[in-house]
Amino acid sequence: MSHIDPWALGVFVFFFAATIIIGSSIQWIRSLLSKKEKSGNSHEEWGLGGREFGPWVTWFLVGGDFYTAYTVIAVPALVYAVGAYGFFALPYTIIVYPFIFLVMPKLWKIAHAGGHSTAADIVRARFGSRSLEIIVALTGLVAVMPYIALQLIGIRTVVQSLGLPGDLPLVIAFVSLAAYTWLGGLHAPALTAFIKDIMIYIAVLVAVTVIPMHTGGYAALFTNTADHATVLAPGQGLPYATLALSSAFAAFLYPHTLTGILASRSADTIRQNAVYLPVYTIVLGLIAMLGFMAHAAGIVTTNNSLVVPMLFQKVFPSWFAGFCLAAIAVGALVPAAVMAIGAANLVTKNLLPAQANPVRASRITALLVKLGALLCVLFLNAKFAIDLQLLGGVIILQTFPALIMGLLRLRLSTAAILTGWVVGSVVGLGLCWMDGLKPIHPINLGLFSGNVSTGLISMCLNIVIVLAISMLRPGPAHNAQTAS
Repeated sequence: MSHIDPWALGVFVFFFAATIIIGSSIQWIRSLLSKKEKSGNSHEEWGLGGREFGPWVTWFLVGGDFYTAYTVIAVPALVYAVGAYGFFALPYTIIVYPFIFLVMPKLWKIAHAGGHSTAADIVRARFGSRSLEIIVALTGLVAVMPYIALQLIGIRTVVQSLGLPGDLPLVIAFVSLAAYTWLGGLHAPALTAFIKDIMIYIAVLVAVTVIPMHTGGYAALFTNTADHATVLAPGQGLPYATLALSSAFAAFLYPHTLTGILASRSADTIRQNAVYLPVYTIVLGLIAMLGFMAHAAGIVTTNNSLVVPMLFQKVFPSWFAGFCLAAIAVGALVPAAVMAIGAANLVTKNLLPAQANPVRASRITALLVKLGALLCVLFLNAKFAIDLQLLGGVIILQTFPALIMGLLRLRLSTAAILTGWVVGSVVGLGLCWMDGLKPIHPINLGLFSGNVSTGLISMCLNIVIVLAISMLRPGPAHNAQTAS
């Protein structure tokens, strides 16, 4: 798209730049208003928001992690390309909410009691192993890079759809994210997440009302898209279910989702949010429908990531299309900042020695993480943008035994968990490489055959190895702090 629409570009720049400026100014304003000297330079402030977020902020920070470029760009693009199969993102969110309600308050209590800031801190306290701490930290660091890469793709796609040429969209995406994270810390995405969500609510609710009016209503919508698999095709049920299950297990193992949990004020805050989080799934389903609406509106493209921007630009007037594109870009910017901060916390807390200026070290680390994500964009040739997030899921699922099973009254040994991690990581990444970054792998076991989530295969293998070795050589019993 070489044509630049000045109205769309102007509205986009206004809302996108305003969000960056507001977020980047929050930490500075807090420092001026706070009676605590240099509170803005505290690593606890920059990386965890002072652990003071109540239900309102936590709602937008934790729930907002589900409204990223994954949701607004990648899911509709998958639905546009493969049909109903792309809706696996809906059941996975429903599965994960009870998990949040039951497990995350316990993790918060352990972290609060021990002053832990990361998953690696919690694992070290549970198993007393520096090696396991390093492994968990490195896994989180690597897993989040393709996820941030997906957000960069989202911002780049939007800027590209506005007509800016060449590599300029990717440069804008990277620089805006770097500046937003460097200056604002966790308070920036936490306190601008409500702007992001409100913008997305407006864009989506208007879209699902207006676009069907242009295409003859919802009945006509499903009639016109009958050739694009509005129901699961034969053989898609198993990969659909296993992708949903593995995505649910992975969702709150990522460093950025745990950062939002650990920044909460109390365990009750987390439980309250878990009760109301299903509201997000309703809007998520409407967003996924945009893939079908694009077909009904006559959108034709070989670049699936451009489906939603092209749809908005075709149906809406220029000024509102610019607003919708800004909502998508902000929807990628805010969670990407939390992801970079969560990864930076792992590096500064668990991988590097104590720093004289931990905030500066975290800022530099977050910048390097974003550079790693940029390399993922440039060198990982994923067919669908969503595959980058699913690749991160394969990696982060290998921390499930250490972090989640470590909460149970099981005498798991460090050697067992390390062995399971090695085998699960090698198998998971090996299968991804063999399958061209596809998130599913064909399994043929006698009468059973079908495509199964690669993340689920590798995690199950990991768990079997951990349990088998721990039965032969049990680890130490729980201490009082981490016992269920």
